[in-house]
Amino acid sequence: MAFDWNFVAKFYPLFLRAAWLTLWLGLLGTFLASLVGFIGAIITYARVPGLNRLFRAYVEVSRNTPLLIQLFFLYFGLPKMGIMLESRTAAMLGLAFLGGGYMAEAIRAGLGAVPPGQLEAGYAIGLTRAQVIRHVLLPQAFAVAMPAIGANVIFLLKETSVFSVVALADLMFVAKDLIGMYYRTNEALLMLVLAYLLLLLPLSLLFYLWERKLRHAGFGG
Repeated sequence: MAFDWNFVAKFYPLFLRAAWLTLWLGLLGTFLASLVGFIGAIITYARVPGLNRLFRAYVEVSRNTPLLIQLFFLYFGLPKMGIMLESRTAAMLGLAFLGGGYMAEAIRAGLGAVPPGQLEAGYAIGLTRAQVIRHVLLPQAFAVAMPAIGANVIFLLKETSVFSVVALADLMFVAKDLIGMYYRTNEALLMLVLAYLLLLLPLSLLFYLWERKLRHAGFGG
């Protein structure tokens, strides 16, 4: 069967709409994952009694269960307990739950990489604890963690490809729908691949440039 460019021209607007939905939910879920990861990294770095073990357990669960299973639990399991989640909410929370563990580990590693002498030097010149954290600890920690954070963002956005299991009209949902109705597998898959490339390549470049800027500024080795 010859490749049909007319099919691509006719249906690419569907992929554009799906791409915006995928990007919006992916970025929102990633933001929440980063927030959870940052809070958790501080808890584990400071070894907060009680909370430290609880968050470590969460990290193990989030990192060792697939997003697909997490989405099934949120969208199909919670209603059995009387908790109903709309598909977009379930997708966003699932991504945040998965990503929080990965982000926490990346940021915790960055915090642990800052030499204690740097903190002691900050106190020695009269900085308060809050100033040491803000001006000494966090800038160096994020510079070290940035490659891992960038990789996690790309990973989480690629994981959005399973959102279709909760009846979201994302990129994968549109591609499977078109293949099922018109049997134009090559055309649908081409648009799917191009859509993900257009979403992820600019982010990859952005994190690469950001990492270079931090290195040139003297952070992160």
